[in-house]
Amino acid sequence: MFGGPDGMRRMMSQEALKPRKLGDTLRRFGDYFKPYWPILLLVAGLIIASTWAQVTAPELIGQAVDCYLTPSVGAGFTGAAGLGTAPGAAPTAAQTNCWYDPGAAALDNSARLTGLGGLILRIVGLYLMMSVLTGATFFVMSWAGQHVLRNLRVAVFRHLHRLSLGYYAENEAGDLMSRITNDTETIAQAFSFALVNVVSGALLIVWIAYNMLAKSVPYALISLSVVPAMVVATNWFSGQARKAFRRTRQEMGSVNAELQESIAAVREVQAFSREKENIENFMLVNAANRDANIRAVSFTSALAPTLEGLGYLALAIVAGVGGMALLRGQPLFGTAVSLGLVITFLAYAQRFNQPIQQIAVLWTNIQSAIAGGERIFNLLDVQPELQDAPDAWALPSIQGRVEFDQVHAAYKEGQAVLNGVSFVAEPGQTVAIVGPTGAGKTTLINLIPRFYDVTGGAVLIDGIDVRFVTMQSLREQIGIVLQDTFLFSTTVMDNIRFGRPSATDEEVIAAARLTYADTFIERLPQGYQTVLGERGSGLSQGQRQLIAIARAALADPRILILDEATSSVDTRTERLIQQALEKLLAGRTSFVIAHRLSTIRNADQVLVLDKGQIVERGTHDDLLAAQGFYYHLYQSQFRKNRVSPPDL
Repeated sequence: MFGGPDGMRRMMSQEALKPRKLGDTLRRFGDYFKPYWPILLLVAGLIIASTWAQVTAPELIGQAVDCYLTPSVGAGFTGAAGLGTAPGAAPTAAQTNCWYDPGAAALDNSARLTGLGGLILRIVGLYLMMSVLTGATFFVMSWAGQHVLRNLRVAVFRHLHRLSLGYYAENEAGDLMSRITNDTETIAQAFSFALVNVVSGALLIVWIAYNMLAKSVPYALISLSVVPAMVVATNWFSGQARKAFRRTRQEMGSVNAELQESIAAVREVQAFSREKENIENFMLVNAANRDANIRAVSFTSALAPTLEGLGYLALAIVAGVGGMALLRGQPLFGTAVSLGLVITFLAYAQRFNQPIQQIAVLWTNIQSAIAGGERIFNLLDVQPELQDAPDAWALPSIQGRVEFDQVHAAYKEGQAVLNGVSFVAEPGQTVAIVGPTGAGKTTLINLIPRFYDVTGGAVLIDGIDVRFVTMQSLREQIGIVLQDTFLFSTTVMDNIRFGRPSATDEEVIAAARLTYADTFIERLPQGYQTVLGERGSGLSQGQRQLIAIARAALADPRILILDEATSSVDTRTERLIQQALEKLLAGRTSFVIAHRLSTIRNADQVLVLDKGQIVERGTHDDLLAAQGFYYHLYQSQFRKNRVSPPDL
């Protein structure tokens, strides 16, 4: 089976929409980061150092209050109301954030100013350290992320070249382009900024919670009482957002597919005055993308204020409970409370809530990146329909004998395209293939280079089944010229050299002369160094085909396939090509699907296909003399136009 259009399209669509497990997607990302584990260790170290600085700063602020800003007992205050001690009793160092026992000694103003100044310098130094570490973390992570994304894009690009032609027949090029550009760009944003903030924020949350619990378990539990609500809100909103962002990535692929198709077909659109309809179609696709994005953003937008409100509630609880304890001068669940401790917990609560809110905001990028990663990994998981056999070997230099032995081929079960086709093409023979539309002509020639596999029988070259050799070694000895010629946006020289990259300039020019392509190439502005537009724009269809034929001549294949290669050239150009083909076909086994009667007349044998079977075979003259299917085909299609007959 090599895939039916409708069935395969449904299968691929379902595969593209299939959600992956979050853990699987993250594991796949991790596999691409493995080569950069030393960099990740450095990032982890930078994040830990930065988080330590952020956690230590509130501690120092609390010390500034209790050690230098709150008058101590020794300074003449006999009561320390609000410290959780009895009036007149001196608080101890354990009851405050102070590094010394405030009840044991008093500090004069000079000592206070000196100590406070030193503490402020430490706090400023910590914040400067945080800035430097944060900048270094983002740079290093971005460096690693860009290398990972480069490898990911290369992997996708390499995989696209391995996929069988049937996949491209059933999947839009614009959607595939979106995966390798938009989806990877979304991942890049997550790796360079969002991921670092999320990881550092999560570490900060854990570290602050630990410090709070270490200072006062009851007060910490009260301060963290809103965390369960935050977890529930984050889990629900993020789950909904992930589903929505998966849809946005799919809709973006549809937008790119519509855009790519419209640009490629702009001549046809303008020729048939279909601009209005095309614009309306694009507006519909774009509107679907807009709606999907609005839905996704609605969840992430709702999460941020929800968490922010819960964060303010946490600050109110910390201030309210701590303030009540200070005013009453009573311990809080057995824990002495100082003003510095309350301020420290307020700073902790604020720092605790900030990363949660930041993560909520950045979760948009994370969820979008996960959705993009799902699409990319789903593509990478698509197995090529055609693969080299595990024990495949390189095909040696061939003579060019091609045999079809009871070949069957079908797009899907029960719908045969070829049914029991058998013939032999000896080395050096030219085989013309004719028949009505849908007879199986193109399918037949596609089986030779193994663009598709047979469902029954075998295709043999020099007696070797093509399924037993590597596809590269097989295709290196086959040249193909198609009706729809594709030229790359590079020089004429490089377009011809595409047939054999190692060829010298002289060999390229010789191939152009062989096919008479030099007659127009030398008239181009820069000759062979003229850079062509997209798909060879600026050249006529006949000129593009001459370059394609020159490309095949340069490759010097043992087997040559011409799929209606002269269908779009004028009579004069055809005569030039026919002269070139006489030289090119000499000594090569050739298969020709042709418009032109002259090609059929010169063929060593003509295969007449109808409904997937060879109904007649022989030379042109023999088939006409038999007055069978070919004769009637000839009479109906060639008789009225002997110079330029329509397609067989």
